[in-house]
Amino acid sequence: MVYRVKDFIETEPGLIFAVVADGVEDGKIRCFLRYALLDGQWRKVATADANQYLASHYPQYLFNSAQLDAPLHAVPRPDIIRHYSPRPKLQELLAAPATDSVLSDLHLLCKLLEDDGVDLNQIGITGSLLLGLQNHASDIDLICYDRNLFQQLRSRVQALIARNKCQAMQNSDWLTAYQRRACDLTLDEYIWHEQRKFNKAIINQRKFDLALVAGVGKVSQQQYKKLGLITLEAEVTADEYSYDYPAELTINHEEISSVVSFTATYTGQARLGERIRVAGNLEVDEQGLQRIVVGSNREAQGEYIKVLQ
Repeated sequence: MVYRVKDFIETEPGLIFAVVADGVEDGKIRCFLRYALLDGQWRKVATADANQYLASHYPQYLFNSAQLDAPLHAVPRPDIIRHYSPRPKLQELLAAPATDSVLSDLHLLCKLLEDDGVDLNQIGITGSLLLGLQNHASDIDLICYDRNLFQQLRSRVQALIARNKCQAMQNSDWLTAYQRRACDLTLDEYIWHEQRKFNKAIINQRKFDLALVAGVGKVSQQQYKKLGLITLEAEVTADEYSYDYPAELTINHEEISSVVSFTATYTGQARLGERIRVAGNLEVDEQGLQRIVVGSNREAQGEYIKVLQ
């Protein structure tokens, strides 16, 4: 069984975790708690509360990743009772009649993409729809497993907006997204960076997101050590992997080779040739190569990537 980023896994005590790293480490799937079964109902667990909840009830799932030099959650393979996989779930949902407004909007969006030549076999669904826990206000979170197709999808979204088949996000939509992220950018900075990505839009007044999970799911055995916080300015010399997970930008710097981000806020944040200011954790691998990591947590407070305009 292969576990990929954006998959979900469920354990016997009634816990659902989002997979946050491909592969296994010490026989465990690296993940983060998202839902808990409380009084017979699945409840979403806020990021800030997840560590405390596990520490109080299931400390065995707290995990310090030696490879990433970061505190995460992790589940041993034998503890997993269900694996939620995005690609087959999307096909299952599209093959069945839509039973609520979220599914109706998903069907419509996928039909628009398919009519535009998109191979839906390379697309998956994650988030609440993957788990069957959506409500009337749920977003649609699509995943693409091919890097070239993902770039085409961004162009398709831009074209759909131009044809008024879906709508660009408005200021109120951006404000909601910004408040949810609580990132270390001003609202104006956040909107400026996001508007040019075309990985988010609105269909029937519902937000949808596109994310990329590229590669074949092989886990790197490289280990990193944190050296401390750093802020610097540099030019982006390669952006091929800027929408990957983790997102990566190669920079022109004498000692530091790249900037890596594990939070969606900074996915696709900068382009080739642009000059950026970055604040994050300086890390070094076993070969002495240094990188800056932005997003050691979801909000990445005090950490950022900004294009210098």
